[in-house]
Formats: sequence, structure tokens, C-alpha cells
Amino acid sequence: MKAAVWHRKEDIRIEDVPDPDAGPGQVKVRIKACGICGSDLHEYRNGPFLIPAKPHPLTGRSGPVILGHEFSAEVLATGEGVTRVRPGDRVTVNPLIYCRNCHYCLRGQHVMCTKLGTVGFAWNGAFAEYGVFPEYGVHRLPDSMGYDSAAFVEPLAVAVHAVKRSHMNIGASVAVVGAGPIGLLVMQACRAAGAGRIFVIEPIEMRRAIAAETGAAAVLDPAQADTGKEIGILTGGLRADYAFDCVGNQASFDTAVKATGRRAVLCIVGLAMKPVEVYFNRLWGHEKELVFSSGYDDEFPAAINYLADGRVRVEPLITDRIPLDDLVEKGIKELVRRGDRNIKILVKP
Repeated sequence: MKAAVWHRKEDIRIEDVPDPDAGPGQVKVRIKACGICGSDLHEYRNGPFLIPAKPHPLTGRSGPVILGHEFSAEVLATGEGVTRVRPGDRVTVNPLIYCRNCHYCLRGQHVMCTKLGTVGFAWNGAFAEYGVFPEYGVHRLPDSMGYDSAAFVEPLAVAVHAVKRSHMNIGASVAVVGAGPIGLLVMQACRAAGAGRIFVIEPIEMRRAIAAETGAAAVLDPAQADTGKEIGILTGGLRADYAFDCVGNQASFDTAVKATGRRAVLCIVGLAMKPVEVYFNRLWGHEKELVFSSGYDDEFPAAINYLADGRVRVEPLITDRIPLDDLVEKGIKELVRRGDRNIKILVKP
């Protein structure tokens, strides 16, 4: 089969590799659509990052490895002991690889597993024609859901998890900092969970337009206005009850602090690649709370339902669909060079 294999930094090759076979407890699928994630860009530009430098304790894998973890697929075959799916089923896969025995796994907190790995980094992923994955991560899709929409279940699960981590109250005012793929999904997940008004802060015009189209009450350009003061005007001086930093840098954190009022909750979703200074007095004086959100535990069923019934719309987020052969030039490099023109590029193996 054809697959996109990461070998090292800035070295991803489209290669012919052996077709995988389903072992006990595993499911073989034909990949239908796979989204390019920001973490895939990190691996291309700066890796190995999530790809293990030495063999992973659960999978035995390190590089080279097939990338891709946001995907939809059709079941082709099942290994011994598999009972939850059968050939012909339409599915997506929670890509977490976990031990199921540690303190956190036994509490259902799989993303905290002490031996955590991820499909596409510590296990061959979905930028390929076929893949084999553990049955415990496989989720069936409703017949009404298209494969392209289903490729958003994984990033939407990230967003749903972030909303749960924030303990957002129904009717609350929310500021979302950053309208990239995750920010736009967090905004819609907040709305689906009962948020009141949602304010999106984003410097790129195209992304602001999509935020407005998919449900933001107001969309603000941080280069053109003091967004904290603007949100203050829109909330009668109170500012937002919750903020989600979906970027992960000093400027976005500072923006989230200024956008929120007293006893607000700041949920940090974006991954900061450099240390971020925290202005202690701003948080202490107003008794603000900091919460961090990384990945997901069991949010795939909720994400599937949100997509199936239309509470979350993802078609406006798709800016291109490309074949596997074009992954590097028209996918990864396109996102690196022209992030202002793209949200989500889907690869169709």
C-alpha cells in the first residue's frame, strides 16, 4: 500500500509499504479521509516531538512511522476476539494508545496514562491506504455522517474535552482566543454546551469570517482594537466569564487574561512551545482560575453526536481536499507557508 512515512525533520516520504494485517483485538480499515493536524506540522518542522526517540513501551515503535490521526474509515477485517465492529462498518478511531492498567487508566483518564502513546506517532497512522488499530479505540459512525465530516471527530473531541475541563456554566459569556481549527471547534462546542454569547479574537480576516458564519456573537481583530475593552463594552463592563486560549503563546495568554472578568476561568488549550510569563497580580486580585486541557478521554461519542445532528458545522472549515501523493507539497508545506489561507486540509488516500 501507499503511505506517508516520517523519517526525520523535514523528511516525509510517500512510500510503498506492506499492507497491515489485523492481529488479536485489532481492526483493519480502509482510510477514507484524514485531516492534517498542527502536531503533524510540528513533527515535520521540529520533530521528533510526539514521535518517540526510543521504542515506545506499549507499541515498540519509534521513527520511521506513518503519520495521521484525525480520520474516518471503513472496516475491512477484524482480528480474533473483536466483537464491537464488523466488515463494512463506517468508523473513526480514538488514537490514544494506553495501558489500561495504571492509576489513571483505571479511572478512565486515558490521556493521563503513564505510558501514553498516540496513533500517527507511536503507532502507524492514517496517511495511508489502510491501517490497523486497537478495537478499544474504534467508534462506529451513524449512516448519515459523511467521511469528510467524520475526520473532524478527533479534533472536535479535543474541543469538547476543553469545555468539560473548564466546567463552563450554561449561559456564560465566553472568549475564544484564536480561530484556527481547534479554536473554531471550541467556539462551536461551547455553543452546543449552552454558552451565552461567544466572542472570538482572531487577527486573520478569513478565520474571523468563518467564526462569524459558524456562530460567534462578535468577532474581534486584536490588531485593530483593545479586545479586552471591547468585550467589556459588550458585557456591561463585566468581560467574559470564561476564556479559551487556543493558540498557546505569550500574546494569546495575555489576551485571554484581559478578555475575562473577576473570578473568570482561563482554559489553556493551545500548546506553548516557549515559557509564558504569568502576571500574578492580574490573576490573584480577581481570583481567576487557570485550567489546562490536553487531548481527550471519552469525548468521541459526544463529538460524533454533535456532528451528526448539526450542532457543530465543519464544512466551512475545509479549505482543500488532496490525494496522499500531495501531502507534503499541497498539504503540510501549504499550511506552513499560507496558514492565513487555510483551516483544515483533508487527505484522501
